[in-house]
Amino acid sequence: MAYTHLIEDIKQNAKRFKSKNAIYSKNEVLGKWEGISWELFENQIEKVSQSLLNFGISVQQNVAIFAENMPQWIVADIAIMGVRAVTVPIYATNSKNEAEYIINDAEISVVFVGGQDEYNKALKILESNAFLKLIVVFDNNVKLQNEVNSVYFKDFMAVETNTAIKTELQKRHFECDLSDLASIIYTSGTTGEPKGVMLDHHNFAASLVAHDFELDVSEKDVSLSFLPLSHIYERSWVFFCLHRGIEVYFNQNPKLIAEVLKEVKPTVMCTVPRIFEKIFAAIQDKRKEASPIKMKLASWALGIGNAYYNKHKRLDKKVPFALKLKYKIADKLVLSKLRDVFGGRIKFMPCGGAPLAADMVSFFHSFGLNIKCGYGLTETTATVSLFGYKHFEFNSAGKTIHGTQIKIGENSEIMVKGPGVMKGYYKKPAETAEVFKDGWFCTGDAGTMDAEGNLVITDRIKDLMKTSGGKYIAPQKLEMAMINDAFIEQIAVIGDQQKYVTALAVPSFENLKKYALEHKISFKDVEELINHNQIKDLFEKRFEELQKEFSKFEKIKKFTLLPKEFSIEAGEITATLKLKRKVIQQKYKELIDKMYKD
Repeated sequence: MAYTHLIEDIKQNAKRFKSKNAIYSKNEVLGKWEGISWELFENQIEKVSQSLLNFGISVQQNVAIFAENMPQWIVADIAIMGVRAVTVPIYATNSKNEAEYIINDAEISVVFVGGQDEYNKALKILESNAFLKLIVVFDNNVKLQNEVNSVYFKDFMAVETNTAIKTELQKRHFECDLSDLASIIYTSGTTGEPKGVMLDHHNFAASLVAHDFELDVSEKDVSLSFLPLSHIYERSWVFFCLHRGIEVYFNQNPKLIAEVLKEVKPTVMCTVPRIFEKIFAAIQDKRKEASPIKMKLASWALGIGNAYYNKHKRLDKKVPFALKLKYKIADKLVLSKLRDVFGGRIKFMPCGGAPLAADMVSFFHSFGLNIKCGYGLTETTATVSLFGYKHFEFNSAGKTIHGTQIKIGENSEIMVKGPGVMKGYYKKPAETAEVFKDGWFCTGDAGTMDAEGNLVITDRIKDLMKTSGGKYIAPQKLEMAMINDAFIEQIAVIGDQQKYVTALAVPSFENLKKYALEHKISFKDVEELINHNQIKDLFEKRFEELQKEFSKFEKIKKFTLLPKEFSIEAGEITATLKLKRKVIQQKYKELIDKMYKD
């Protein structure tokens, strides 16, 4: 199959769309969204490419981006690849030491940074680093402290270039090859030190073609980008949007996602389970607070929606006339209002990064929110399986995407082969050899394929725990069951080589405080609240109820409530909100040990 280089895609779309806006960002001073046309987008990319050549960036040299999501991020990314160099993303939430590890390993001489925080970290690294020579700053409000080695993006882009540089850029564009390395993406590493996943332009081009087969979109669609561009999931999605001429809005503050959804009203966007888990809990809370009549109406409407979407539309069955009439009423009174939470125009939302409970997927589909659950890894250029438009199973991660193969190996390990699979780990030949077997990439995830070809993820093999009694525990299965509760914000299951299973749980402090107020429980701070006997009793009852379907050896016997959330900044979760189990076990060792003292 013929694939198109991303740079060629961008050039063709700039000619095709011209004054149509390609990307948007919000002007916080004016409080409005501002677009960048395709012509200007291409022009900015070209100017940054010329400046990179002017600085002396050579073919296949590594250049880093250390920033939050913003239009400049994607401009710099495509400009780097446009000079046949290699983009190395660094999460904006990475510590100075984590960023320095990547800069040293990838021998970075130029780093693009976003705001003051990333700039300060990069400046500290620059002071004693053998490789780093230049920091290019996206945000004009950042205070530069070293103007010899620091420059604003706007000034870097405005550097005058000569004919030789322009000729060299044309030459690089002409010589662009799909076999060129495009990016080295360092996995956030739930275990061990980060590994640089090497993806070439063939990987990205194949991903775009595969999604062309799977997704029904057009240039009239609008996407909202809020997950980190440093992660393959959001970045490959933005590439797909640009490939198809879909307008992309960049949200720089994930905490404002609820407001931004209503402003942008996206038709498509990629998401992670935590978004749906939080919204599900909020909807359940509102239903409890509603009057008996409203509760009855909501339950009736969701029942109609379930019959309409899940039992007919999903299975490609003809909808009976009576059900159509009931659906129109249910939609007007209830279902459309639930979709309005997401802006009201969503066609579909790819969801990945972790499994989403089947009953929750079914719930959102019952009011017409088309969540497309899927599965993929950085090493596979994201997606390897995805819900189709019909006949998908709620407990699965969908079917294998076009051009990719999946098989189940030893220990139920999911194995992948296809054009999206990485070239290997940067400077790590032994680790690369370890994950390939007879040409198949070994994912480290466990799963099964059902009779219809749907992939069902069972657990992360490395996460499987074995109690001292020899019983295997799948922690994610337990955590998924618990996280749907309105009082539980986060939970980490513990149990490897232990007598029984325990957990560290972070309450939903908003709901817990509300509960305390209703039950006249006085407290001066969160620490006192989580140690109150009534609160402990509440959680014991919740845990008991939520675990009733589990075997005795799987159940959480003891738990400890924590006064603050696991965070990316503290290194306890990855940028896609997966638990870093080793970090959590080391950090909370004292609390964990207490739970095993009989």
